[in-house]
Order: sequence, then C-alpha cells, then structure tokens
Amino acid sequence: MGKIFHVIKRNGKIVDFNPSRISNAIYRAAVSVGGRDKATADKLAEKVTEILFEKHPDNYKPHIEEIQDIVEKVLIENGHAKVAKEYILYREEKKQKRNLNARQGTRLSENIPWAKIWHILDWAVSNNIHTIDLINQKIANGEFSELVQLSEKLYEHDVETASKHIIDKIDKLKMVMITGPSSSGKTTTTIKMEERLKAKGYKFVALNVDHYFFDLEFHPKDEFGDYDFETPQALDLELINEHLHLLSEGKEVKIPHYDFKTGNRILNQTPVQLKDDEILLIDSLHALYPKFTEGINPELTFKVFLEPLVQLKAADNTYVQWTDIRLIRRMLRDSVQRAYNPQQTLEHWHYVRASELRHIIPYSNNADYIVSSGMPYEIALYKPRLIDRFEEWEKLYRDNALREDAYKRASRVLNILRSVTGVEDDSAVPKNSVLREFIGGSVYKY
Repeated sequence: MGKIFHVIKRNGKIVDFNPSRISNAIYRAAVSVGGRDKATADKLAEKVTEILFEKHPDNYKPHIEEIQDIVEKVLIENGHAKVAKEYILYREEKKQKRNLNARQGTRLSENIPWAKIWHILDWAVSNNIHTIDLINQKIANGEFSELVQLSEKLYEHDVETASKHIIDKIDKLKMVMITGPSSSGKTTTTIKMEERLKAKGYKFVALNVDHYFFDLEFHPKDEFGDYDFETPQALDLELINEHLHLLSEGKEVKIPHYDFKTGNRILNQTPVQLKDDEILLIDSLHALYPKFTEGINPELTFKVFLEPLVQLKAADNTYVQWTDIRLIRRMLRDSVQRAYNPQQTLEHWHYVRASELRHIIPYSNNADYIVSSGMPYEIALYKPRLIDRFEEWEKLYRDNALREDAYKRASRVLNILRSVTGVEDDSAVPKNSVLREFIGGSVYKY
C-alpha cells in the first residue's frame, strides 16, 4: 500500500493531498440533498483514500479528476445514490462552466437581464459616465457631488418604479420579497420600499429569514475552518416553505430564533400572523430559489431582484465586474457590523460566488422587477479605504495554489482601484443612500 502526499490540480499545479477536502466535498453534496451526517462523509472519504493508497505506489500524484471518479464510485457502491447524483451533477456544471469560459464571448448568457443592462448602459453613455477615465475627469473637475446626485436619482427611480408595480397588484398580494446576491443592497432597498408603501397606507410584517439557518455545526467546513453558509441549503427551506404557506392562509406560525453568537437555532419562538390588511415583507438571498416558495400561487407574491448593474469600462476595455463591487461592499460592511476581517471576506468569497452562480443568478429573470443598486461613483470612495489591503493580498496570494481565487480577485480589484481617482470625503453621499449600508453613516439601523 502506497502513500500519497500530493495532488495535481486541473491547471497542473501540485498541492498537498488532504483527505479532509474529500470529506468536505462529499458532505457538501449530501447537504444539497438534505443530508447532514458528517460522520458518514468522513467514513466514505476514508474509503476513497484507501482505494487510492491500494491502487498506487508511494509518492504517486493523482489528478483531481481521478479522485473525483473514485468518490462517485464509492458513493454509488455504498448506497448513496442521491448524493452521488448531486456530486456528478455538480462536476458536470463545473465542467460546462470551464468550457463556457474557454469560449467566452461566443454566446450570451440567459441569466443576465440584458434589457435592463442596455438601459443602464444607455443612461451611462448619455451622461458621459461610462468609463473610469470619464469618472476621473468629473472628479478632477470638482463634479463629484453632481455625479453622486445623478447616480442616486437613477437608483431612487428604480425603487419608486418597483413600489408602483407592487401597488398595482397590492389587492392580491400576500408577500413582497426583496432578493439578490450578497451585498446588493437588499436591506436598504427593503426599508426604502417599505417607507414608500407605508406612506400610501399599506401595512407590512417583516419576516427575518436568517432565523431559519441550521445550526452552524451542520454547515460544511473546509480545511481552513471556514463554513459555507451561503447556499440555500444552509436554511431550513422546508420550514420556511411551510410557514409561508400558513402565513398566506392567515394562520399563525412561530418562527425560530437564531443566535449568531452561538451559531444555534431555537424553534417555535416568535408568533407571527398576517391580518387581512397586512403583507409579508421578506429580505432574502434565496427568495427566487424554487423550494423557497414551492406550491405558493405566484399571484400572491411580488419579487424584486437587486444587483449593482453598473456599466463602467476600465482602461483595459473590460467592464468593472458586479461581483467585485459587492465583494468590496461586503468587506466594508462586515468589518464594521460583524467584526469580520476584510481578508476573511476575500477568502470566503469563492463560496459566495459559487452559490450565486448556481442558486441565485439562474433565477434572476423570474423576478417581477429588477433594481440596479450600483453607483458609478462608488469605486472612487473604495480606493482610499482598501487599496493598501488589496496590494497586500495580491502579494500574499500570488504563489498560493490553494488561494488562487483570492489572488485572482485581489489582482483584478487592485487594477481597478489603481486606475480610479480616490475620494476620501463621502459627505456628498446622502445619509439614506444604499451605499451607507456599507460605508457607514446611514440614517437607517441595520
């Protein structure tokens, strides 16, 4: 029986062999189909390791695909067909994504709201703010305040339009859902829409979906001690769906309470019931995920999807990526509101992005209205706050094969921050701006 010390990644790089990665991959697949038995995942990973050791001599370097093939075989032979199917499907999705990236530019994605993007691009071009160079010129000309006002006006118009659409359907609605990927501005937008609708005499009851998280110990945890709580399966979707059905029928439910300090959930804590003239208001990452509202009449719901759809071209002729804007936002927000080190946010972001691409973005076109929370000016505010850190991270992760995702993002964001003129004074930003959710100084309580 041989010993294996290294593994060959798909890009050819060699990393240490760590059986815990196998166990974590199996457990993640199990969680996706409702299983939460870590002990079984560990035992199955041991079988995979045994097969590798028996099959190969000392110092053999298996390719990651070979290990994954053995995982599939072990899952099927040990009676875990559902987990095996999920594992296989995930591998196939990753393969298709790699193939798509290889031929990038040859086809349009069905998951992107193209009509909305064309509208925002047209707006940006019409106002001469569609490139970083043009943003820099306005800052140099002392027009930052005007840029802020112009950007905020577009966002507020979106929020107002979404509110009007809700009012048009209000007689039939039982719940309004504000959804979108991480740090898209859901909390502030929810508050703003509630303000508008309450001003028209409508009544809302808020449902905090965070209380439906499973206990922290049941989330997949990697070799670095980082938990993946970004997927919809991190939530008790079955209980959420049951409660939404009951609430839409006017019945009382008792929602759980999740203690973020201990990472534990207590069931049946807070009674909630909708009166005839009340509507449920939900702010959630995963409100568009099918199992969230499975079986609920679509006419009873109105779903607003958020994304910072900024159309801003950099010097290298590429556009600033929305995921990078949200990464920076989350770094700033988490460091203040959750005592979370920005570096931890960067290292965790691959979980965020993987879940978005699989569980959030594919359903974005099912929304009733799309709001862009992006501000062309916001990158300028981020430069003085974080450029030093991104310079550190770009150096730190440059040759780290296990942190390739962090390096790629740090390098890309650093190039953007270097190209923009930084603005330290944020006094031009309204106190009720969606950006205040991330940079601080908001009139709202988060």
